[in-house]
Amino acid sequence: MLIKIVVVGKLKDRSVKSRCDEFAKWLSPYAKLEQLEINDSTPAAESEVILKAISRDRDAEVIVLSEEGRQFTSVEFARRLGAADRKLVFVIGGPDGLTPEVKMRATLLWSLSKLTFTHEMARLLLYEQLFRGVSILHGGGYHREGAQK
Repeated sequence: MLIKIVVVGKLKDRSVKSRCDEFAKWLSPYAKLEQLEINDSTPAAESEVILKAISRDRDAEVIVLSEEGRQFTSVEFARRLGAADRKLVFVIGGPDGLTPEVKMRATLLWSLSKLTFTHEMARLLLYEQLFRGVSILHGGGYHREGAQK
């Protein structure tokens, strides 16, 4: 599985960075992971860089994290990961959001929650859900199905 994560902004909180790095390490047996950090700027300038980065992965499935996107349970998200037959590119915008052009390029708009998160928290939640998803697919013990009931 090939996964690329395109994010606006650097992780400033060392504890969040540490947790993201830990999930990335846990993901490594299951997926090749790339990450591109884009400097904070205006949504228009950020989107220009994002669209350029996405264009390099023409055949990829682009999943943009957006509050108006579709919500999944962890098991549904795992199934989505398992069904992927090409590279997956996840995009997280900056504090001021993404332009309509980036959202229109998406194969899927995905909402982590009806709540609003900082882009740092969104990144941590993405990494955690990616690991949870591959753990579900491979029968790992990280996800406990009974905990959802």
